[in-house]
Amino acid sequence: MSKDENYKFQNSILKKLDGLLGGMLAEASSEEDFTGKAGKSMVLRLPSCGSKRVGLIGLGKTASSPASFQRLGEAVAAAAKTAQANSVAIVLASSEGLSNESKLSTASAIASGTVLGIYEDSRYKSEPRKPKLNSVDIIGLGTGPELEKMLKYAENVSSAIIFGRELVNSPANVLTPAALAAEASNIASLYSDVLSANILSAEQCKELKMGSYLGVAAASANPPHFIHLCYKPSSGPIKTKLALVGKGLTFDSGGYNIKTGAGCSIDIMKTDMGGSAAVLGAAKALGQIKPPGVEVHFIVASCENMISGTGMRPGDIITASNGKTIEVYF
Repeated sequence: MSKDENYKFQNSILKKLDGLLGGMLAEASSEEDFTGKAGKSMVLRLPSCGSKRVGLIGLGKTASSPASFQRLGEAVAAAAKTAQANSVAIVLASSEGLSNESKLSTASAIASGTVLGIYEDSRYKSEPRKPKLNSVDIIGLGTGPELEKMLKYAENVSSAIIFGRELVNSPANVLTPAALAAEASNIASLYSDVLSANILSAEQCKELKMGSYLGVAAASANPPHFIHLCYKPSSGPIKTKLALVGKGLTFDSGGYNIKTGAGCSIDIMKTDMGGSAAVLGAAKALGQIKPPGVEVHFIVASCENMISGTGMRPGDIITASNGKTIEVYF
């Protein structure tokens, strides 16, 4: 962020804004040593102005990736939370060199970062807080159907990410294997034109001789649920088939080799199903976006690894569905 010998901005947008504010912006940026480095920011309160605050957020000299602009959106969201703002407007000080395609992807990344940054999971708080921000204007990066399409894409992906985060944040007494399976079935119901669900019960898994999977679940009062979602476009040929597999242990105590001692992390073992959250989030995203030409299978073996008289012991031998025998070591 260059300035002239009088410490005035050389950038045309910043220069104009600073002029409207009577030089306050340049003065404050000098006092706070704000140079536009990535991750740095400053916010000024503006008494008796149309906007209550103006902020500068650094991107660094070489910011060009979507990740950089997503972080910008997250920084804007953080500032909006602090200020309890109802609306914000975002403008890049230097967007002249961006192609139309780059402007669209930049706007999408900023929007995604803002949505993810403003979100707070307060579902389990006695006094949940709702963010006040309800309007974001991204200025100078395009208008029309192409931009709307990119922003819709960003909205779909962001909602899927938030869905995955909510699954990971949920406590194990709420997100049981049955509850995780219900979430998967709900996704398939919401987007039934492209998604289908097949949830196997413990009895069905026994019939398929899935001994290694059932062995992990044997000690839990919550029965296992084997989740299989399938995405297929409603029309057109299938050119590619993919499978995504995510770990679905809604709680992992470690079994008889219980997780103890420093670094065992048993207090965060509700997050051991993070892989399944990513997989089901991806399923939700595809259900909304509906890409053509690809078939995707989403697999989650959901269960709990607990301790009881019915649980696996070190030294036990179990048999997997492919006939492979396995000695339990730990």
